[in-house]
Amino acid sequence: PLLAKSENPQIKEMAASFAGTLRRLSLPGNPMQISGTLLDGKPFDQAALAGKVVLVDFWATWCGPCVSEIPNVVAAYERLHPKGFEIIGISFDQERVALDAIVRQEAITWPQSFESGGDNHFGHQFGIDHFPSMWLVDQKGIVRYISAGADLKEKVLKLMGEAPTTPSQTGPVVIPAPPG
Repeated sequence: PLLAKSENPQIKEMAASFAGTLRRLSLPGNPMQISGTLLDGKPFDQAALAGKVVLVDFWATWCGPCVSEIPNVVAAYERLHPKGFEIIGISFDQERVALDAIVRQEAITWPQSFESGGDNHFGHQFGIDHFPSMWLVDQKGIVRYISAGADLKEKVLKLMGEAPTTPSQTGPVVIPAPPG
């Protein structure tokens, strides 16, 4: 809060970034609700996916690791979608042309959120600073993973109750107050 009151615009921007990062790190074990506009211009609201395990995939076509992960995500979607797995892609692309091309080329069938100009409000809201950033939300709308890329299928199955559970990131992240 102190940084946000600064007259220096760079410090104010840092404060907003820190606030977004804190929101992101506080998500596991807590509900998250997102909404936006899809590529087809229709509105999207995560509430429509209640009762399903949802992967929120923050990505961009200019991100090499994001594009190389697409086949794994497509495979998980094809296998698990009939059981109640959904994905919402949140594109950080600046231009729609590249996004449309990759969606078509990779046969991505799940909804994609896109904000022209690349100034994605989710990036600010949640301090998204690396890509891909994949979050898993359970059937009750509770964020269970904010780093779900590795072993995605197994994590989804656990949330669906089809695999034995192991310790996971389920509680809120506690950030200690600075000394003094």
